[in-house]
Amino acid sequence: MSGRSGSASAFMLALAGIVSTVVLAVQHAQQTGHSQERVATTDNMKSLVQRGRYLVLSHDCGGCHGGGSNPAAAGWLAGATKPEDEFLIGPCAVKPGATPCFHTRPRNLTPDNMTGMGRFSERQLFNALRYGLRPEDTPDVEITSSTPGVGNFPLHPHYLAPPMPWPAWRHMQDQDLWAIAAYLKRAVRPIHNKVADSEGPSDFWASEYTMQKIGPYPAPPFPTANERATVAAH
Repeated sequence: MSGRSGSASAFMLALAGIVSTVVLAVQHAQQTGHSQERVATTDNMKSLVQRGRYLVLSHDCGGCHGGGSNPAAAGWLAGATKPEDEFLIGPCAVKPGATPCFHTRPRNLTPDNMTGMGRFSERQLFNALRYGLRPEDTPDVEITSSTPGVGNFPLHPHYLAPPMPWPAWRHMQDQDLWAIAAYLKRAVRPIHNKVADSEGPSDFWASEYTMQKIGPYPAPPFPTANERATVAAH
């Protein structure tokens, strides 16, 4: 009996050792996997932010919103700081005193919570770039249509004031718009700069941003009657 008891005890100790080793190996693998996932996620976000930075620079966002083409400049993307930064929209732009006349001002794009984009989600910034919707007047939801009242698109949309070129930006790929939103929210230093709201018509530019005036989204498939199905050789 004592021999059998000793063998059983030895077997149980060996089994416990194996189980313990397996458990430790699994825990190590899980920890390593999670660490690798965090590194991959961090690397992906860095790449996304770098892409957003490139797009902000190449599309001259700083030309209106501050800093020009130099991210190291004072007031980078902080918005209008003086009257000379404003735009005149309407007949008054070419004929002083003509009406209607609206003063529009480049917004503070830095992630300051009080005066910039800090209080908005990346989804709201994406919707502003894709659909031209003012983030403060638009819910944080996925929008699947550009028709008012359909697919979460507001029935009475409040559009960004001109000359923000969102009608052109809306044709950019989703990933590029997400990259811009990520850069503005995650990589730009916040600057406290309160910019007065832009002036505009009571319909928040809805009569100016119709499909008849700015074209459809998505764009008509290639090729249209103005394009060649076969690319001409030169």
